[in-house]
Amino acid sequence: MRLIQEGHLLQLTWLPRFFPVNCYLVEEKDGLTLIDAAMSFSVRGILDTAAKLNKPINRIILTHAHGDHVGALDELKQRLPSARVYISERDAALLRGDRSLREGEPQTPIKGSVPTQITTVPDILLKEGDAVGSLTAVATPGHTPGSMSFLDERTGALIAGDALQTFRRTAVAGTVVPFFPFPAMATWNKASALESAVKLLKLSPEMLAVGHGNLLHAPIEHMKYAIQQAERLQLKAGK
Repeated sequence: MRLIQEGHLLQLTWLPRFFPVNCYLVEEKDGLTLIDAAMSFSVRGILDTAAKLNKPINRIILTHAHGDHVGALDELKQRLPSARVYISERDAALLRGDRSLREGEPQTPIKGSVPTQITTVPDILLKEGDAVGSLTAVATPGHTPGSMSFLDERTGALIAGDALQTFRRTAVAGTVVPFFPFPAMATWNKASALESAVKLLKLSPEMLAVGHGNLLHAPIEHMKYAIQQAERLQLKAGK
């Protein structure tokens, strides 16, 4: 496991050279917030990092319900019974294994590794604008119907789940990146993902932290390029 710390934010990465899977610890005055639960084998790295910081994990936030973001959730909840689990109401259904679409949603199939055996029941269902410690929840549907991102109001760090990726290059969810197409293959709706990326750009983040790839400082130009590329590809596909 690779560990990188930038101020209040710690990025934990498994398989960084080939298939990077990230989760994050955010330091708060009362302890730690874990954003995403990575893979089933990630439990030890998460708990060991928290122990070295000598702070409890009080909250577990899930950006969305794909298997590489919730894999360690059940064991972490067993080991940390007092930690409260947060997810959007929409992706709480995916966490239960329910892939059905709702009225008014784009009727494109939900893709990716939706779990079928997670037993943890979320404590809090998030909506746009909710505050979790220093983090503000931002609804960013596209990769999944209920994907959410989180802006640290102290630092401008944006933890965006799979709304974008930075491995190989910065790209909006749904844009295929050569040699690492997996986030694009798991994206539910490209048009919604593009709208969400534009929404995140308007937040003017100081740093971008995603589920797959390195941290990006001053990410605005990278985000703009990724959005322009997604726009060109979607326009071309629509012809």
